Amino acid sequence: MPTRRIFLSGLALDARIGILEHERRATQPLHIDAEFDVDITRDVDDHDIHSVLDYRRLREAIVEECTQAHVNLIETLSEQVARRLLRDFAEVRAVKLRISKPMAFSDCAAVGVEIQINR
Repeated sequence: MPTRRIFLSGLALDARIGILEHERRATQPLHIDAEFDVDITRDVDDHDIHSVLDYRRLREAIVEECTQAHVNLIETLSEQVARRLLRDFAEVRAVKLRISKPMAFSDCAAVGVEIQINR
């Protein structure tokens, strides 16, 4: 089956993440990049948003999953987000997700993890 790739690049949000004491007291910024391989099940109708997977819904699910509760490890968060996306969006065949913490170290732009899950 043919697929279409949807991507979000540089999504920035504040989340409660981290196992260290200072990370437990305040939110910190996260940057998220995501790619979704989506089944093409019908022709695109330029006048009907329902003919495609609305990327606003994908973004909304990511933001909600990242901000609903404190998570200790970025690895845990990335797995939770990927599972949610596959659970909520049946047309998604594969998810590639990169979550990074830009403030983790002063001597690098960011540190993070990347996960890829295929159905």
